[in-house]
Amino acid sequence: MFATSFERDRSVIWKVVTLSGVLIAVAFAMARGGEKAAQTAPAGPGGAKNLTLAPELSFTDDSSSNFPIRGENLQDGKIASDRPTIVFMGTSHCWNTNREAERLVSLYAKEKDAVRFLVIDLNSASAEQKPLVERYYSGFIPTLAVFDAKGNVVYNRSGETSKVKGDASALEELLRRARTSTPTK
Repeated sequence: MFATSFERDRSVIWKVVTLSGVLIAVAFAMARGGEKAAQTAPAGPGGAKNLTLAPELSFTDDSSSNFPIRGENLQDGKIASDRPTIVFMGTSHCWNTNREAERLVSLYAKEKDAVRFLVIDLNSASAEQKPLVERYYSGFIPTLAVFDAKGNVVYNRSGETSKVKGDASALEELLRRARTSTPTK
């Protein structure tokens, strides 16, 4: 009789613990799903400006202690409401991030008036950028998220967009997709 009572009590406790875990997971998912991914910016130019590469970057090893992109308004975290937005996330000490930063700065020089650029140093993300990091950063760098003019995600992946240093053609293709709003898989 003792074993049966013990087994019954253990079964009830297990069910309560399991149900509690499920309820916590559901509550977390609902809270996160109701949260806006990021604030939306008013129409017009904005985002990070005057983007350049930091000095003394290495494109072959992780020795560079500088975050690879310099510029103004780097704390901005608002998605454009009237144009595509490209969000770059990375850190220092990563040659993959440095190489993708080189591509992004190259694209910025061509597209700065037509695209909103957001640059996030994951070691010092601003309060405005944290919702973007929470929603779109997968734990690997560099990470790019590309949005169309309506705020729909067209691309969200980590890793370099090209195997060739300085080749921004894949970024240009992502931007074309954002302009025509064709999401990638």
